[in-house]
Amino acid sequence: MTVLAAVQKPRALRRGARFMPFAPASPSPAEPLQVGRRELERLGYAVSDQPPLSPEAYFAGPAEARRKEFLSALRDESADALVATRGGYGSVYLLDGEMPRELPLPKPVTGFSDITTLQIYLWEKHRWITFYGPMLGAGLNYGAGEPRGYDKFSFESALTDTHGGWSLELQGESLNDGSAEGVLLGGAMTLLESTLGTPWELNTAGAILLLEDRGMKPYQVDRVLMHLKLSGKLAQVRGIVLGDFPDCPAPVPGSPSVRDVCRRILAPLGLPIVYGAPVGHTERPMLTVPLGVRARLEARGTGKLTILEAAVME
Repeated sequence: MTVLAAVQKPRALRRGARFMPFAPASPSPAEPLQVGRRELERLGYAVSDQPPLSPEAYFAGPAEARRKEFLSALRDESADALVATRGGYGSVYLLDGEMPRELPLPKPVTGFSDITTLQIYLWEKHRWITFYGPMLGAGLNYGAGEPRGYDKFSFESALTDTHGGWSLELQGESLNDGSAEGVLLGGAMTLLESTLGTPWELNTAGAILLLEDRGMKPYQVDRVLMHLKLSGKLAQVRGIVLGDFPDCPAPVPGSPSVRDVCRRILAPLGLPIVYGAPVGHTERPMLTVPLGVRARLEARGTGKLTILEAAVME
């Protein structure tokens, strides 16, 4: 992918760096946000006070207010990084309006789930590296190494390591053995699918593709994978990392599981594939994955992902 020469890396975070919370999607109760804030402070970071938004329907606030909050955080010189409060739904509304053609110097933007929309936009339109990882009220609030919490090693490595070459044990299983290198891209699969036909449609050529989600029936996962396949989004992918798809049981005992669906549709592609990694929606400590960097996927046993280049710079 020749565009990699224009990749925009944020500066590495150091002790005392300041996170700015932002709420691009659904509202969150105050308590989980306060707990997540204290967790970042425990790690040695500062957290800015988030200007209040007035919830509207199932959104954290009106679309224009959420867009203004996001752009203000990007431009705020006192903020070193952005962390989403939670996912849910609504990030796409930030893009349903005029967005600036140019952005200031990149900052780490951390989140998962509905934040996938913004992460893909930032990659396709501005070539920003972003971070698929815990949010204040979804991951950080449960603590390091805890169920539904986050993995401290990958969180800190992604945001502070300026050398690259660190690895993540994927804790899953190989559906297709092999190894491949490519640019790590993806996120929540339904949000990735929803970029098709938009100006920020994700280009997956040459990618190690991350796909995960929750609360879907196996046939719904089947539908998304077939859409991605028939639209050509899997044709030039080099490897695939799949999440563990919580809350996605087979509706009828003995009917195909999500794992069965993934194997049936994806294994014939002949790519290295690891299923069951604790990324995004997971009941296990969530891995933080930098999006937009070169990585090597080793699909053997439980799988390993090596981040070949630093996601941040000095």
